[in-house]
Amino acid sequence: MNLSTFAFIITGVLLNAAAQLLLKAGTNALGGAIHLTMENWFQTGIKVATQLPILGGLACYAVSLVVWIIGLSRTDVTIAYPMLSLGYVVSAAGAWLFLGEAVSLQRLAAIGVIMVGVALLART
Repeated sequence: MNLSTFAFIITGVLLNAAAQLLLKAGTNALGGAIHLTMENWFQTGIKVATQLPILGGLACYAVSLVVWIIGLSRTDVTIAYPMLSLGYVVSAAGAWLFLGEAVSLQRLAAIGVIMVGVALLART
């Protein structure tokens, strides 16, 4: 995989992770868990659809899809798709830094395993 292909793949991964973090920030701004009923589904949908972080997350998803398609056109899916695992690493770091979520020792160990796997994959 050459540098430009790697850049498209990593950009897709980073945008996907940013989308997750923005979507979670948007749900946090709503006050927690979303409970849909027949009576509140429309009002809840409007509240969700008007949260700026959620709109930003959806925009990140849209751009990541375009970038990802370009990356996939340049490399094998057997190399590109496992790179999405880096999204777990980025999302965990972002959730810890920006959302105040806890990252336990067990989660750190799992992140380390993911990073080793991606490093082995990237060397092929």
